[in-house]
Amino acid sequence: MAKVIAPAAAVSGKVPGATWIYRFEQGSASMRDLLGGKGAGLAEMTRAGLPVPDGFTITTEACLAFYRNARALPPGLAEDVRAHMTILERNTGKSFGGRENPLLVSVRSGARVSMPGMMDTILNLGLNDQTVEGLAALTGNARFAWDAYRRFVQMFGKVVLALDGEHFEHVIAERKRAEGVKSDPELSAEGWRAVVAAFKDIIARESGAAFPQDVYAQLFRAIEAVFDSWNSKRAIDYRRFNKFPDDWGTAVNVVSMVFGNMGDDSGTGVAFTRNPSTGERALFGEYLTNAQGEDVVAGIRTPMAIAELEQRQPGVYGQFIEIAGKLERHYRDMQDMEFTVERGKLYMLQTRSGKRAAEAAVKIALDMVDEGLISRQEALRRVGAESLNQLFHARIDPREHFEVAATGLNASPGAATGAIVLDADTAVAWAAAGRAVVLVREETAPDDVHGMISAQGVLTAKGGATSHAAVVARGMGKPCVAGCEELSIDARARTVTIGGKTLREGDPITIDGTSGRVILRGLTLIPPPSELPAWLARFLGWADEARRLEVWANADTPEDARRARELGAQGIGLCRTEHMFFGEDRLPIVREMILSDTPEARAQALERLLPFQRDDFSGILEAMAGCTVTIRLLDPPLHEFLPPYEDLLVETTELRLRYGENDARFLEKQRILERVRQLHEQNPMLGFRVCRLGIVYPEIYAMQVRAIVQAAVGLRRRGVDARPAIMIPGVGNLREMEFTAEHARATVAKTFEELGAEAFEIQVGTMIELPRACMVADQLAGVAEFFSFGTNDLTQTTLGYSRDDAEASFIPRYLELKILAEDPFQVLDREGVGALMRIGAERGRAARAKLKIGICGEHGGEPSSVAFCDTLGLDYVSCSPYRVPIARLAAAQAALERAGKREGADQD
Repeated sequence: MAKVIAPAAAVSGKVPGATWIYRFEQGSASMRDLLGGKGAGLAEMTRAGLPVPDGFTITTEACLAFYRNARALPPGLAEDVRAHMTILERNTGKSFGGRENPLLVSVRSGARVSMPGMMDTILNLGLNDQTVEGLAALTGNARFAWDAYRRFVQMFGKVVLALDGEHFEHVIAERKRAEGVKSDPELSAEGWRAVVAAFKDIIARESGAAFPQDVYAQLFRAIEAVFDSWNSKRAIDYRRFNKFPDDWGTAVNVVSMVFGNMGDDSGTGVAFTRNPSTGERALFGEYLTNAQGEDVVAGIRTPMAIAELEQRQPGVYGQFIEIAGKLERHYRDMQDMEFTVERGKLYMLQTRSGKRAAEAAVKIALDMVDEGLISRQEALRRVGAESLNQLFHARIDPREHFEVAATGLNASPGAATGAIVLDADTAVAWAAAGRAVVLVREETAPDDVHGMISAQGVLTAKGGATSHAAVVARGMGKPCVAGCEELSIDARARTVTIGGKTLREGDPITIDGTSGRVILRGLTLIPPPSELPAWLARFLGWADEARRLEVWANADTPEDARRARELGAQGIGLCRTEHMFFGEDRLPIVREMILSDTPEARAQALERLLPFQRDDFSGILEAMAGCTVTIRLLDPPLHEFLPPYEDLLVETTELRLRYGENDARFLEKQRILERVRQLHEQNPMLGFRVCRLGIVYPEIYAMQVRAIVQAAVGLRRRGVDARPAIMIPGVGNLREMEFTAEHARATVAKTFEELGAEAFEIQVGTMIELPRACMVADQLAGVAEFFSFGTNDLTQTTLGYSRDDAEASFIPRYLELKILAEDPFQVLDREGVGALMRIGAERGRAARAKLKIGICGEHGGEPSSVAFCDTLGLDYVSCSPYRVPIARLAAAQAALERAGKREGADQD
């Protein structure tokens, strides 16, 4: 298990003068880092006079001290807890461990950011064989008391003692069969009493110790368990996915219990002030009568819509609507609220900024600006740039004809198709092997989060729109259908039954999280449209006004270029010419060129390739009329265009044995085999490729440059404003830059002359992808008119990692061991690669003040990398077409952050 990294300045034990516990009335919303989101929300609601049960919060600093103290409560904390429990007893008029009027509490986690279901909660703590009798007598409801006791024993066994929940569920199922009832609320008091006795037997047998009757022993072990859950596998996986630091820790909230399972005038619910999937300005949520909170969140029972509460308890509903509006106005954000109704009285248990799908995030931000709640700048900060990726979800091809086998709740939008998997570990294993999978579960638990990350989508039999599956899937941007009542799972047989039909694990399935439909076969999915909806275009228009960086795109085809432009790209930062050579009509000519023995033969083959290249360039330049299209000359080693050596060896051997060594077919294959052998390299990534090709075979680059000029001139004669730029790849020293640039410029001039065309500017620059190029950038800038950082190769050559090998071998382990904080091929390595980029940019502009500099690696669409490029003063980032909206927002957020820091410095 990974260890929490405590701040370097911290020491074991309590820091003199530090406070580890705050009563709710002592805290505030500003103390989120110390009290966690839940604790800060409870404190703020208490200060606002809302109906909140009494309690206190143990801080995140205490959690970090717990880990420094070998995962035991640090000295002094137990005494502080006892003191605050005494205050809680006085305030509530109840006695913790007392039989006559027992005080019961919940022990809840609460990190500074919302991590739904990732850490643990224990309810009804303080019940034992004595207090349960007192609770039954006090309430006059023995069934309620014993139901509460069995819930506590069950939670204690699962959370504190880490026992398998199946032990307990089996007992409940058997008891319901014995009494002839179908649901938990129908079980009798005697039934629950028997269940409690069985649960205690399970705990004694499985843990080797009796269930503790001492209430303070229960409390201290529960606090330790919640602290421990910060480092559970599911919490670590969730933090890694969301890029949350490991050294935050979790707070623990000890709250006096209120009960939603005291009858039909009681209940529990979860609600959002606006729809978290669509952003609609209407209360959205669910409510369960005669239930406790975990029943809703865990999906144990399928709840009713929150609106039905108005019919059942209109007074409670009206009060809740009023509180919800007050909280949203106070926080100026959509709120996620948990509440309990105990015998007709409303209690607020939590408020926090609600998790929301990307569409909802944008629409809520737009609406709140229109409502005057927030500014445009705040709206831009509110929406996570990476979350915009969710807006481009796949959907089922409308030409597909299919039968809907079942329908559940449309819990998270988008469609997914893949093989059925029934557990999280299988999902991870199959996905790692390249299979698309859909995770199918009775209901997801926090321990399933790693499987949800690997799956294309999630389908559950139980739960609602606020269940664990729904909340986590929405946060990840994964499609989810929840509460599909026609789904049953046989875990032993590894089969599922949906709509009366049985499928095996591995069979294909399709889910539509937008409509809630389930289809029992794989369907063709259509990628999302490239055209921006009006609401998103408006929002990104605000981003464009705020940002400094331009956003370009990487595109190799006219279709990609058009898509990028529709999504807001202002130019093409990388057009890879090698992809154009693999077409069926071109590859034979490319191979002929490679196999040529003389420059003349090579030139003849290249002359036949030129029209193909010209047409390719013409299409992209026309699609991007009025914008720069940066065309990178041939980059990969030539052997990539030839058949694999091993395949050729087999073919030549077969031809020789069948037809003899004088056969023309054998001799041709033998010639190709020999050429492949000549081109073979031990390390081709650092071998005969990039500008080295253009220097040894200048006729290759000359053909490409001629094709670029011919395409641009042809378009301009038609009135199309074509603006090509030529990029030389892999330059590492001045002479390489001079040689390739001189030849390119000479070819440009000669082609203009041959065409009888008036010359126009075609800049020649280079891709900076070697550490040495960064160090001699001042020399290169004397020749190159622009730089583009190729951070894919620059990362490889700086770290000495082969991307193709590293990401499949040691990088996952490095991330797990915290040797690397992020995958450097996904998130820019600022200390190494970033430092070289800074050197390259500064030295390049020292030599050429107006040098245009951009980035065209995959990092150009990753938000934190975009922010770094903004701090370097780059002119543009370039990314894949679908990441253009992400980069537009990330660039705006970077500019706003920079402006905020500048304002803060001015105030200082």
